Amino acid sequence: MGSLEYLALLALCLVVTAPLELFLHVRVYRQGLRLALALACMGAVFVGWDLLGARLGHWDYNPAYTTGIRALGLPLEEYLFFVVVPLCGIMAYEAVRLTLDDVRARLRTHHTQRTQRSRR
Repeated sequence: MGSLEYLALLALCLVVTAPLELFLHVRVYRQGLRLALALACMGAVFVGWDLLGARLGHWDYNPAYTTGIRALGLPLEEYLFFVVVPLCGIMAYEAVRLTLDDVRARLRTHHTQRTQRSRR
């Protein structure tokens, strides 16, 4: 896999979380502006942090696992990381939130039905 390994890992993250949008209807992609603002805020901080760390020599990226495309000293995959990983995190968070909301609603309905039966 070599130079595409980092990209393949990012693609796998997207493939694993894509069903959350399709089957659980988390609607993350439908909130484009909100999503872009969240990713931009987070990206600005962490890309800046990575740029500083790489320039100071605290870390580097193995060219054997990246495409070789770089901007400002960081590989393309690192920029994509700051889009893909937060996006997957937001998708997972929304899926858990919606699932818990659904469970709570079902429990309330069940509790209400039991209470009504016991009053009869």
